[in-house]
Amino acid sequence: MDDVLIKEDAPKSAAKARSPRKRKPKKSKRNPLVWLIVGLAAAMCAGAFGLFCFHGYSGKACRILIPANSSAAAVGDSLRSALGSGEANRVMFLWRLMGGDASKAHGAYRIEPGVSSVRIARRLAKGAQSPVRLTFNNLRTFDELCSRVGEVMEFDGDDFAAACGELLPGYGFDDRRQYAAAFLPDTYEFYWTDSPDAVVEKLVGFRNSFWNADRRAKAKKLGLTPVQVATVASIAEEETYKADERPTIARLYLNRLAKGMKLQADPTVKFATGDFSLRRILNKHLLTESPYNTYRVNGLPPGPIRLAEATTIDGVLDAPANPYIYMCAREDFSGYHNFAADYATHTANARRYQAELNKRNIK
Repeated sequence: MDDVLIKEDAPKSAAKARSPRKRKPKKSKRNPLVWLIVGLAAAMCAGAFGLFCFHGYSGKACRILIPANSSAAAVGDSLRSALGSGEANRVMFLWRLMGGDASKAHGAYRIEPGVSSVRIARRLAKGAQSPVRLTFNNLRTFDELCSRVGEVMEFDGDDFAAACGELLPGYGFDDRRQYAAAFLPDTYEFYWTDSPDAVVEKLVGFRNSFWNADRRAKAKKLGLTPVQVATVASIAEEETYKADERPTIARLYLNRLAKGMKLQADPTVKFATGDFSLRRILNKHLLTESPYNTYRVNGLPPGPIRLAEATTIDGVLDAPANPYIYMCAREDFSGYHNFAADYATHTANARRYQAELNKRNIK
Protein backbone atom coordinates (compact mmCIF):
# COMPACT_ATOMS: atom_id res chain seq x y z
CA MET A 1 0.00 0.00 0.00
CA ASP A 2 2.76 2.27 0.93
CA ASP A 3 4.49 1.34 -2.26
CA VAL A 4 1.46 2.34 -4.23
CA LEU A 5 1.21 5.65 -2.53
CA ILE A 6 4.83 6.36 -3.18
CA LYS A 7 4.38 5.51 -6.82
CA GLU A 8 1.41 7.81 -7.14
CA ASP A 9 3.17 10.71 -5.44
CA ALA A 10 6.30 10.44 -7.47
CA PRO A 11 4.93 11.79 -10.74
CA LYS A 12 3.56 14.81 -8.95
CA SER A 13 6.92 15.64 -7.52
CA ALA A 14 8.53 15.16 -10.88
CA ALA A 15 5.99 17.37 -12.57
CA LYS A 16 6.66 20.02 -10.04
CA ALA A 17 10.32 19.71 -10.59
CA ARG A 18 9.89 20.10 -14.33
CA SER A 19 7.63 23.25 -14.21
CA PRO A 20 9.03 26.04 -16.39
CA ARG A 21 10.68 29.05 -14.78
CA LYS A 22 9.18 32.51 -15.27
CA ARG A 23 11.04 34.39 -17.97
CA LYS A 24 12.53 37.72 -17.08
CA PRO A 25 11.54 40.58 -19.40
CA LYS A 26 14.07 41.12 -22.11
CA LYS A 27 16.04 44.30 -22.00
CA SER A 28 15.41 46.68 -24.92
CA LYS A 29 17.88 46.26 -27.65
CA ARG A 30 17.55 50.00 -28.56
CA ASN A 31 20.52 51.94 -27.41
CA PRO A 32 19.79 55.22 -25.52
CA LEU A 33 22.26 56.82 -27.88
CA VAL A 34 19.83 56.23 -30.74
CA TRP A 35 17.10 58.12 -28.91
CA LEU A 36 19.49 60.94 -28.22
CA ILE A 37 20.43 61.18 -31.87
CA VAL A 38 16.78 61.12 -32.95
CA GLY A 39 15.96 63.85 -30.45
CA LEU A 40 18.86 66.01 -31.51
CA ALA A 41 17.92 65.58 -35.15
CA ALA A 42 14.32 66.62 -34.44
CA ALA A 43 15.50 69.61 -32.45
CA MET A 44 17.85 70.62 -35.22
CA CYS A 45 15.09 70.35 -37.81
CA ALA A 46 12.75 72.38 -35.65
CA GLY A 47 15.47 74.95 -35.08
CA ALA A 48 16.31 75.13 -38.74
CA PHE A 49 12.65 75.61 -39.64
CA GLY A 50 12.37 78.26 -36.95
CA LEU A 51 15.37 80.07 -38.35
CA PHE A 52 13.85 79.74 -41.81
CA CYS A 53 10.53 81.20 -40.67
CA PHE A 54 11.87 83.93 -38.45
CA HIS A 55 14.77 84.98 -40.62
CA GLY A 56 14.96 88.78 -40.49
CA TYR A 57 14.90 90.76 -43.71
CA SER A 58 18.37 92.29 -44.06
CA GLY A 59 17.81 94.68 -46.95
CA LYS A 60 16.78 98.33 -47.02
CA ALA A 61 13.26 99.49 -46.30
CA CYS A 62 11.15 98.87 -49.37
CA ARG A 63 7.61 98.53 -50.61
CA ILE A 64 6.16 95.38 -52.16
CA LEU A 65 3.57 96.21 -54.80
CA ILE A 66 1.17 93.44 -55.88
CA PRO A 67 -0.94 94.74 -58.79
CA ALA A 68 -4.56 93.73 -59.29
CA ASN A 69 -5.20 90.38 -61.02
CA SER A 70 -1.70 89.11 -60.25
CA SER A 71 -1.04 85.37 -60.49
CA ALA A 72 0.98 83.49 -57.88
CA ALA A 73 3.96 83.67 -60.24
CA ALA A 74 3.51 87.44 -60.53
CA VAL A 75 3.41 87.69 -56.72
CA GLY A 76 6.76 85.91 -56.68
CA ASP A 77 8.16 88.33 -59.24
CA SER A 78 7.04 91.30 -57.13
CA LEU A 79 8.65 89.79 -54.05
CA ARG A 80 11.94 89.15 -55.82
CA SER A 81 11.95 92.66 -57.23
CA ALA A 82 11.51 94.19 -53.79
CA LEU A 83 13.26 91.74 -51.43
CA GLY A 84 15.80 89.85 -53.52
CA SER A 85 15.65 86.19 -54.47
CA GLY A 86 16.65 84.64 -51.13
CA GLU A 87 14.11 86.42 -48.98
CA ALA A 88 11.45 86.18 -51.68
CA ASN A 89 11.80 82.39 -51.88
CA ARG A 90 11.39 82.05 -48.12
CA VAL A 91 8.32 84.28 -48.10
CA MET A 92 6.78 82.48 -51.09
CA PHE A 93 7.26 79.07 -49.43
CA LEU A 94 5.61 80.22 -46.21
CA TRP A 95 2.90 82.10 -48.05
CA ARG A 96 1.97 78.93 -49.95
CA LEU A 97 1.90 76.95 -46.68
CA MET A 98 -0.61 79.48 -45.40
CA GLY A 99 -2.82 78.90 -48.44
CA GLY A 100 -1.76 82.14 -50.07
CA ASP A 101 -4.33 83.60 -52.45
CA ALA A 102 -2.95 86.02 -55.05
CA SER A 103 -6.21 87.96 -55.17
CA LYS A 104 -5.99 88.67 -51.42
CA ALA A 105 -2.36 89.76 -51.73
CA HIS A 106 -3.30 92.66 -54.02
CA GLY A 107 -1.89 95.80 -52.43
CA ALA A 108 1.18 97.64 -51.15
CA TYR A 109 3.25 96.44 -48.21
CA ARG A 110 5.92 98.49 -46.49
CA ILE A 111 8.78 96.24 -45.34
CA GLU A 112 11.28 97.42 -42.76
CA PRO A 113 14.70 95.86 -42.06
CA GLY A 114 14.53 93.04 -39.52
CA VAL A 115 10.93 91.97 -40.13
CA SER A 116 10.65 88.15 -40.23
CA SER A 117 9.84 86.10 -43.32
CA VAL A 118 6.82 84.53 -41.65
CA ARG A 119 5.41 87.94 -40.76
CA ILE A 120 5.76 89.15 -44.34
CA ALA A 121 4.06 85.99 -45.59
CA ARG A 122 1.25 86.36 -43.05
CA ARG A 123 0.61 89.95 -44.10
CA LEU A 124 0.38 88.90 -47.74
CA ALA A 125 -1.95 86.04 -46.86
CA LYS A 126 -4.25 88.36 -44.93
CA GLY A 127 -3.96 91.28 -47.35
CA ALA A 128 -2.79 93.51 -44.47
CA GLN A 129 -1.59 96.45 -46.55
CA SER A 130 0.45 99.40 -45.38
CA PRO A 131 -1.01 102.85 -46.05
CA VAL A 132 0.78 105.01 -48.60
CA ARG A 133 1.39 108.71 -48.04
CA LEU A 134 0.33 111.27 -50.58
CA THR A 135 2.12 114.56 -49.98
CA PHE A 136 1.70 117.50 -52.28
CA ASN A 137 2.82 121.09 -51.91
CA ASN A 138 4.45 123.72 -54.06
CA LEU A 139 2.31 122.71 -57.03
CA ARG A 140 1.07 125.26 -59.52
CA THR A 141 -1.38 123.40 -61.71
CA PHE A 142 -4.09 120.80 -61.45
CA ASP A 143 -2.18 118.70 -64.00
CA GLU A 144 0.83 118.66 -61.66
CA LEU A 145 -1.44 117.38 -58.91
CA CYS A 146 -2.73 114.61 -61.17
CA SER A 147 0.82 113.53 -61.93
CA ARG A 148 1.74 113.56 -58.25
CA VAL A 149 -1.25 111.41 -57.29
CA GLY A 150 -0.45 109.00 -60.11
CA GLU A 151 3.07 108.54 -58.74
CA VAL A 152 1.72 107.31 -55.40
CA MET A 153 -1.44 105.36 -56.20
CA GLU A 154 -2.02 102.23 -58.29
CA PHE A 155 -4.13 104.18 -60.78
CA ASP A 156 -2.57 106.89 -62.94
CA GLY A 157 -2.99 110.64 -63.19
CA ASP A 158 -5.46 110.41 -66.04
CA ASP A 159 -7.75 108.25 -63.89
CA PHE A 160 -7.59 110.87 -61.14
CA ALA A 161 -8.36 113.68 -63.59
CA ALA A 162 -11.34 111.73 -64.96
CA ALA A 163 -12.69 111.17 -61.43
CA CYS A 164 -12.35 114.89 -60.71
CA GLY A 165 -14.24 115.69 -63.88
CA GLU A 166 -17.11 113.48 -62.76
CA LEU A 167 -17.23 114.38 -59.07
CA LEU A 168 -16.07 117.99 -58.60
CA PRO A 169 -19.01 119.62 -60.43
CA GLY A 170 -21.22 118.09 -57.74
CA TYR A 171 -19.25 120.11 -55.18
CA GLY A 172 -19.69 123.38 -57.09
CA PHE A 173 -16.52 123.28 -59.21
CA ASP A 174 -18.07 123.67 -62.64
CA ASP A 175 -14.93 125.09 -64.27
CA ARG A 176 -11.82 122.95 -64.58
CA ARG A 177 -9.77 126.09 -63.95
CA GLN A 178 -11.14 126.09 -60.40
CA TYR A 179 -10.11 122.51 -59.61
CA ALA A 180 -6.91 123.64 -57.87
CA ALA A 181 -9.11 125.25 -55.21
CA ALA A 182 -10.67 121.86 -54.38
CA PHE A 183 -7.51 120.54 -52.72
CA LEU A 184 -5.39 121.65 -49.79
CA PRO A 185 -1.67 120.86 -49.83
CA ASP A 186 -0.84 118.47 -47.01
CA THR A 187 0.08 114.83 -46.33
CA TYR A 188 -2.72 112.30 -46.65
CA GLU A 189 -2.86 108.53 -46.17
CA PHE A 190 -4.57 106.10 -48.49
CA TYR A 191 -4.32 102.47 -49.44
CA TRP A 192 -2.53 101.96 -52.74
CA THR A 193 -5.56 100.06 -54.03
CA ASP A 194 -8.07 102.85 -53.30
CA SER A 195 -10.12 103.93 -56.29
CA PRO A 196 -9.75 107.35 -57.95
CA ASP A 197 -13.25 108.25 -56.78
CA ALA A 198 -12.41 107.38 -53.17
CA VAL A 199 -9.28 109.54 -53.26
CA VAL A 200 -11.11 112.53 -54.76
CA GLU A 201 -13.93 112.23 -52.21
CA LYS A 202 -11.50 112.06 -49.31
CA LEU A 203 -9.40 115.02 -50.47
CA VAL A 204 -12.44 117.18 -51.15
CA GLY A 205 -13.81 116.12 -47.78
CA PHE A 206 -10.75 117.55 -46.06
CA ARG A 207 -11.09 120.76 -48.03
CA ASN A 208 -14.77 121.10 -47.16
CA SER A 209 -14.04 120.46 -43.47
CA PHE A 210 -11.49 123.26 -43.60
CA TRP A 211 -14.07 125.61 -45.08
CA ASN A 212 -16.24 125.65 -41.98
CA ALA A 213 -18.97 128.15 -41.21
CA ASP A 214 -16.54 130.61 -39.62
CA ARG A 215 -14.23 130.75 -42.63
CA ARG A 216 -17.13 130.98 -45.05
CA ALA A 217 -18.50 133.91 -43.06
CA LYS A 218 -15.13 135.68 -43.27
CA ALA A 219 -15.00 135.12 -47.03
CA LYS A 220 -18.52 136.49 -47.42
CA LYS A 221 -17.54 139.58 -45.45
CA LEU A 222 -14.73 140.16 -47.96
CA GLY A 223 -17.22 139.74 -50.79
CA LEU A 224 -15.46 136.62 -52.03
CA THR A 225 -16.27 132.97 -52.55
CA PRO A 226 -13.96 130.27 -51.13
CA VAL A 227 -12.56 129.71 -54.63
CA GLN A 228 -11.80 133.43 -54.97
CA VAL A 229 -10.11 133.47 -51.57
CA ALA A 230 -7.95 130.54 -52.69
CA THR A 231 -7.14 132.50 -55.86
CA VAL A 232 -5.97 135.55 -53.89
CA ALA A 233 -3.95 133.24 -51.63
CA SER A 234 -2.33 131.61 -54.65
CA ILE A 235 -1.17 134.98 -55.98
CA ALA A 236 0.22 135.96 -52.58
CA GLU A 237 2.16 132.68 -52.41
CA GLU A 238 3.61 133.23 -55.87
CA GLU A 239 4.63 136.75 -54.96
CA THR A 240 6.83 135.64 -52.07
CA TYR A 241 8.07 132.63 -50.17
CA LYS A 242 8.06 134.78 -47.02
CA ALA A 243 4.99 133.47 -45.23
CA ASP A 244 4.88 136.39 -42.80
CA GLU A 245 4.47 138.86 -45.67
CA ARG A 246 1.66 137.09 -47.48
CA PRO A 247 -1.22 138.61 -45.46
CA THR A 248 0.09 142.10 -46.30
CA ILE A 249 0.22 141.22 -49.98
CA ALA A 250 -3.23 139.65 -49.83
CA ARG A 251 -4.67 142.84 -48.32
CA LEU A 252 -2.99 144.90 -51.05
CA TYR A 253 -4.81 142.91 -53.73
CA LEU A 254 -8.05 143.10 -51.78
CA ASN A 255 -7.58 146.90 -51.72
CA ARG A 256 -7.14 146.90 -55.49
CA LEU A 257 -10.26 144.82 -55.97
CA ALA A 258 -12.22 147.16 -53.74
CA LYS A 259 -11.07 150.16 -55.81
CA GLY A 260 -11.90 148.46 -59.11
CA MET A 261 -8.24 148.53 -60.17
CA LYS A 262 -6.56 145.86 -62.21
CA LEU A 263 -4.52 143.54 -60.01
CA GLN A 264 -1.48 143.78 -62.31
CA ALA A 265 0.11 140.84 -60.51
CA ASP A 266 3.28 139.61 -62.19
CA PRO A 267 2.77 135.97 -61.12
CA THR A 268 -0.48 135.83 -63.07
CA VAL A 269 1.42 136.89 -66.20
CA LYS A 270 3.98 134.16 -65.64
CA PHE A 271 1.14 131.65 -65.27
CA ALA A 272 -0.46 132.99 -68.46
CA THR A 273 2.74 132.45 -70.44
CA GLY A 274 3.22 128.95 -69.02
CA ASP A 275 6.92 129.73 -68.55
CA PHE A 276 7.49 129.39 -64.82
CA SER A 277 11.22 129.91 -65.17
CA LEU A 278 10.78 133.63 -65.94
CA ARG A 279 12.70 135.78 -63.49
CA ARG A 280 11.74 139.10 -65.00
CA ILE A 281 8.40 140.13 -66.51
CA LEU A 282 8.95 142.26 -69.63
CA ASN A 283 6.54 144.32 -71.73
CA LYS A 284 6.22 141.51 -74.27
CA HIS A 285 4.94 139.23 -71.52
CA LEU A 286 2.36 141.80 -70.49
CA LEU A 287 0.81 141.49 -73.94
CA THR A 288 -0.03 137.83 -73.46
CA GLU A 289 -3.67 137.14 -74.29
CA SER A 290 -5.05 135.15 -71.39
CA PRO A 291 -7.79 135.41 -68.76
CA TYR A 292 -4.95 134.98 -66.25
CA ASN A 293 -3.09 138.11 -67.39
CA THR A 294 -4.27 140.58 -64.78
CA TYR A 295 -2.52 143.42 -66.61
CA ARG A 296 -5.13 143.01 -69.35
CA VAL A 297 -8.25 141.77 -67.54
CA ASN A 298 -10.14 143.20 -64.60
CA GLY A 299 -10.72 141.35 -61.38
CA LEU A 300 -9.41 137.97 -60.37
CA PRO A 301 -8.26 135.30 -62.80
CA PRO A 302 -10.69 132.40 -63.34
CA GLY A 303 -8.98 130.21 -60.76
CA PRO A 304 -5.93 129.80 -58.53
CA ILE A 305 -2.49 129.98 -60.11
CA ARG A 306 -1.22 127.39 -57.63
CA LEU A 307 -2.58 125.09 -54.93
CA ALA A 308 -2.66 127.50 -51.99
CA GLU A 309 -1.71 126.41 -48.48
CA ALA A 310 -4.33 126.44 -45.72
CA THR A 311 -2.23 128.90 -43.72
CA THR A 312 -2.13 131.33 -46.65
CA ILE A 313 -5.90 131.08 -47.09
CA ASP A 314 -6.29 131.96 -43.43
CA GLY A 315 -3.85 134.82 -44.00
CA VAL A 316 -6.21 136.21 -46.65
CA LEU A 317 -9.28 135.81 -44.46
CA ASP A 318 -7.54 137.51 -41.53
CA ALA A 319 -5.40 139.98 -43.50
CA PRO A 320 -4.80 143.11 -41.40
CA ALA A 321 -5.92 146.39 -42.91
CA ASN A 322 -3.32 148.50 -44.70
CA PRO A 323 -3.41 151.36 -47.23
CA TYR A 324 -1.14 149.73 -49.80
CA ILE A 325 -2.03 149.37 -53.45
CA TYR A 326 1.50 149.08 -54.88
CA MET A 327 4.36 146.71 -54.23
CA CYS A 328 7.79 146.06 -55.66
CA ALA A 329 10.44 143.51 -54.77
CA ARG A 330 13.16 144.89 -52.54
CA GLU A 331 16.40 145.67 -54.25
CA ASP A 332 18.32 143.56 -51.72
CA PHE A 333 16.69 140.39 -53.16
CA SER A 334 15.74 139.29 -49.66
CA GLY A 335 12.40 138.01 -50.88
CA TYR A 336 10.54 140.83 -49.16
CA HIS A 337 8.81 143.79 -50.80
CA ASN A 338 8.58 147.54 -50.55
CA PHE A 339 4.97 148.70 -50.30
CA ALA A 340 3.42 152.01 -51.21
CA ALA A 341 0.06 153.71 -50.96
CA ASP A 342 0.84 156.22 -53.74
CA TYR A 343 2.29 155.91 -57.21
CA ALA A 344 5.21 158.30 -56.68
CA THR A 345 6.63 156.20 -53.85
CA HIS A 346 6.06 153.06 -55.85
CA THR A 347 7.91 154.52 -58.84
CA ALA A 348 10.95 155.27 -56.68
CA ASN A 349 10.88 151.74 -55.27
CA ALA A 350 10.59 150.25 -58.75
CA ARG A 351 13.53 152.26 -60.09
CA ARG A 352 15.81 150.99 -57.36
CA TYR A 353 14.80 147.42 -58.05
CA GLN A 354 15.18 147.77 -61.85
CA ALA A 355 18.63 149.28 -61.40
CA GLU A 356 19.68 146.29 -59.32
CA LEU A 357 18.30 143.87 -61.92
CA ASN A 358 20.35 145.58 -64.61
CA LYS A 359 23.42 145.63 -62.39
CA ARG A 360 23.14 141.85 -61.89
CA ASN A 361 22.35 141.31 -65.58
CA ILE A 362 19.08 139.56 -64.75
CA LYS A 363 16.86 139.46 -67.79
